[in-house]
Amino acid sequence: MPIILIRHGETPLNAARVVQPPDTPLSDRGRAQARAVAVRVEAMKIVGILSSDLARAAQTAAPISERTGLPVVSTELLRERNFGDLRGMAYDAIGFDPLGLDVEPPNGESWSVFRQRVAQAFDCILSHRADQEGSLAVVTHGLVIRALVENHLRLPSGMAVPERLANTSVTVFAPNEPYAIQTLNCHRHLDADNTDDGRGLSGL
Repeated sequence: MPIILIRHGETPLNAARVVQPPDTPLSDRGRAQARAVAVRVEAMKIVGILSSDLARAAQTAAPISERTGLPVVSTELLRERNFGDLRGMAYDAIGFDPLGLDVEPPNGESWSVFRQRVAQAFDCILSHRADQEGSLAVVTHGLVIRALVENHLRLPSGMAVPERLANTSVTVFAPNEPYAIQTLNCHRHLDADNTDDGRGLSGL
């Protein structure tokens, strides 16, 4: 049974293209997205829920827990990259791309430190899945999912990492080596009113 990676729902700052502090909650649309992905995930017969402990991920995991009756296990390892002093700033006003490979945000995480943490998160995911007799849902963030896809999972031939990951998008991979991706960045569970419009930030 597979592992299901879920990006959190939309937040007001996500939609406004602002680098997010850790306590940013979901927007009304984000809560609707979370309810929609919960219906989808319930049908996938999960037996465990692992989540980032940041508010936007925890609020996305909550409807999944409510529908399935499963507890949410939280971990700091699944947090979004820490952008330090850039948090709370409008992305378009920063003056440089904080996602640049040579950028280390003041009082934040460098790319190397972030990738080391994601590697620990991957081990944590596999450990939780090993203890389950079924699928595991993992609620996390855009850059975490991207780092997992780029560094730990195997993309099907001809498939590229998407430019951005949609809010509440679902990425599914096999729990055994080579950890082949079966579904990538799918958000078909969202209707026209709640679909990701592609304008918000992914990973900040």
